[in-house]
Parts: sequence; structure tokens; C-alpha cells
Amino acid sequence: MKLALVGDIGGTNARFALWRDGQLESVRVLATADFATPEQAISHYLIDLGLAPGSIGAVCLAVAGPVGGEHFRFTNNHWRLSRSHFCQALQVQELLLVNDFTAMALGMTRVREHERLQICPGVAEPGSPAVVIGPGTGLGVGTLLSPAEGRWQALPGEGGHVDLPIGSPREAQLWQQLFNQLGHVRAEDVLSGNGLLQLYLAMCTVDGQVPSLSTPAQVSAAALSGDALAAQVLDQFCIWLGRVAGNNVLTLGARGGVYIVGGVVPRFASFFQASGFIRSFSSKGCMSGYFEGVPVWLVTAEYPGLEGAGVALEQHQ
Repeated sequence: MKLALVGDIGGTNARFALWRDGQLESVRVLATADFATPEQAISHYLIDLGLAPGSIGAVCLAVAGPVGGEHFRFTNNHWRLSRSHFCQALQVQELLLVNDFTAMALGMTRVREHERLQICPGVAEPGSPAVVIGPGTGLGVGTLLSPAEGRWQALPGEGGHVDLPIGSPREAQLWQQLFNQLGHVRAEDVLSGNGLLQLYLAMCTVDGQVPSLSTPAQVSAAALSGDALAAQVLDQFCIWLGRVAGNNVLTLGARGGVYIVGGVVPRFASFFQASGFIRSFSSKGCMSGYFEGVPVWLVTAEYPGLEGAGVALEQHQ
């Protein structure tokens, strides 16, 4: 395969790399706000590497949202894309667009043992699906299926937009406050970077506290420094992540395990390991026993979305 380019484009950052002989090369991270279009960002990346137009044969971009058709509008940033214009502007022969969590799921096939922490013990059941879920700018959810005829499959979806589940009277109080603010409460409204702040503000209102923190980073930093209210917020974040992840396991029969990905949770990995995640993940009443032996890992790999875009491109050829 001719030299290819892979990208993993989020709301804030666009990650690009060359894909050669099944490996990433020359990874760069660019701010989406610095460029008007994805073509401009990729041109900048190629010029920085000294590559001339036409030197790239194919491009695979992992993007947030449903893919299909000539035009694509990015969910979490201002970019838009026309497939034909993109190929013409960058002189590439082929553009493959894949859902970002399709790429993330495929990236799990490349994660090495030292790039994941085991949160729940167990062994992946051969032939069973695995759930890939990750809070970031939004909440991504994907499904990894075992190879069929040597090819991995990943199911795209919009699982971050499911309704936020309620599992206790306390959560019902918090949900009511979130509903008062939002009207409709999705899992992503809590399980994302901005969602963490939203949850903090809701908990302050429910508990009659005056908010003193104004960013998600401040909330997590305060929690890790011993602030009691912030720690409750962060623990509730982990509990809700467990509920949503567990619901996906039941829906999909995902005894192949759960991969927690994204940029949020690895920042407080030790807190997460000791949080209420494990309890809420498997607390499903009469179906709680179903979770025995289902492994959960926290993925710490640096560029799994890029790796997955490379896998998608190779399997597409």
C-alpha cells in the first residue's frame, strides 16, 4: 500500500500520522481552532514533514458522528468536508471516513498489555463482543466484534446520547436538577469533560453549596487534593460511567470485556480504581451475576484512535 495518512479528529484536537507498513509515523497533534478546514490542517502537517502534494495515496479519518454520503459536518468543531473536494485539494486517490469510535474499537486490537490497567478481573470470552466507551469532549461508545475471516469488525453507534440511567434516590435528585437545566438528560451531559462541571454545579444546587470551581480541570484537581464535595462529584461521575458501561454489556452480551478510553479518566486513574465504578458496573439486580468474569480495562495507550484508523484503512484495501 502506498504511503497513507490517518487522522483522529475530535472537538479540540486533530491527531495526524503517516501509516506505513502497519505502523504509525510522525504523529502530530494540531488544534482544530487554528485551521478553517481539515484540508488546511492536513496541508500544514504534510508541509511540516516536507511531503509534496500527491505523495499520499489514501487517507483515513476517524470522525465523530455518522458517516456516509458526499458531505460530512464535524460534530464537535467548525469543520466541514466534501469528499470530492478533499481528494482534489490534497491530490489523494481515496478518502475513507470512519466513525471515531469505530476507529477506537479497532484500535483495541493493537493495545499492548502495558497500555491498559485492569479495573475488574476476568478473562474475555472468545467470540463475544467487547464494549469500548470513553468520556472526552463527548461520550463515545463502540462495539468490537471478533474477527470474521481474519477481519475485525467494529459497530458504530451514538451510545453517548442514550438517556442517563437513574439507580438511586440520590441520582434521582441530581437527575431532576440536570433536567431542570437541560430538559433532556443524556449520558454525555454528565460523562464528558464539560459534563463533569455540569454534575458539580448540579450537586452544589442539590446540597445547598455555593460553587467555587469553574472548570472540569478544577473539579478533578480539587477531588484529587481531598476536597470532599469535589470527590463526591468525581465518584458520582465514575458511578454513572459504571451504570452506562454495564447497560451496554447487558444489551450486547459483551462478555468480551469493556475498554475505558478517552482523555478524561486516565487523568485520575488511581481514584477511578478505588471509586464506585466497579459496584455500579455490575449492580443490575437479578442480572448482577452475569458480570462475573467480565474484564474491564482502563486504556492508557497514547494514540489508539490513530491505530484504529490504520487498521480500518488496511482492512478496506
